[in-house]
Amino acid sequence: MTIRGATTVFRDGVFDGRVAVVTGGGTGIGKTIAHELCLLGCSVVLASRTLEMLVAAADEIKAQLPTKHSSRSNVVVPIACDVRDEGQVKRLFERVMSVFHRVDYVVNNAGGQFVSPFENLSLNGWNAVHRLNSTGTFLVTKYAFEAYLKDHGGAIVNVLVAMDKGFPYASHSGASRAAVENLTKSLAYEWASRGIRVNAVTPGTIESSGLKNYGPVAQQVCESYSANTPARRLGTVEEVSAAVVFLLSPAAAYTTGTNALVDGGWNLAGALVPLPQHIRYPVYGASKL
Repeated sequence: MTIRGATTVFRDGVFDGRVAVVTGGGTGIGKTIAHELCLLGCSVVLASRTLEMLVAAADEIKAQLPTKHSSRSNVVVPIACDVRDEGQVKRLFERVMSVFHRVDYVVNNAGGQFVSPFENLSLNGWNAVHRLNSTGTFLVTKYAFEAYLKDHGGAIVNVLVAMDKGFPYASHSGASRAAVENLTKSLAYEWASRGIRVNAVTPGTIESSGLKNYGPVAQQVCESYSANTPARRLGTVEEVSAAVVFLLSPAAAYTTGTNALVDGGWNLAGALVPLPQHIRYPVYGASKL
């Protein structure tokens, strides 16, 4: 169904009475996930560093919800939180428990990177991206577990980036996301006995507000992606949200430790960044007998 700008294929009310924390929820994919969850009866906490952006996102979401949902108390709550800061993450879940007394779902969507050849990366740049992508996921997951999930079960979805062919010119990000992918599988095994499912979603190149952060490089990547992807187009934020919502839903009760690719088949095709021409690769066994 489509209601005033929000799209979902799921049954209304499927998440009634549930509470989700969505990091990076102020824009793009995170905001769309939050919107769809609210539409399906969930209460959502939007967490990100910039409170003004979160408040604007929360207001936009509420304005587009039907009255039965927009009139719910605390249907969407913005809370400023830098996921890299343990104290802020601890306070985030203290606030969530104070308001809702529960947290059923976590969507670790906060993340980022910048474009740089490996040889130009500084240790500060490397650490900054790892703190956001992998340490941030660790902290949010840990405090959600301690606050509620360890005793009540629930579901976690980690949002990654397409990196199965490496992540040229963003190797710092590729390495940090690979850590989160492995964490997803490890926790799916460790926490199965707690009734906690842990999965990941890997979007391909998605038409979202995040593309503007990469300037002229974004156009090259988008053109290459469309040309080399079986779907012959970029993805939409709604397509990513649908995968996340499915993995949170009761329909995914037997699904854990998986990484759902929402990439139009890009994983079957070529690399995003063309290789420069060169003749410098060494040869072994070139003699003729």
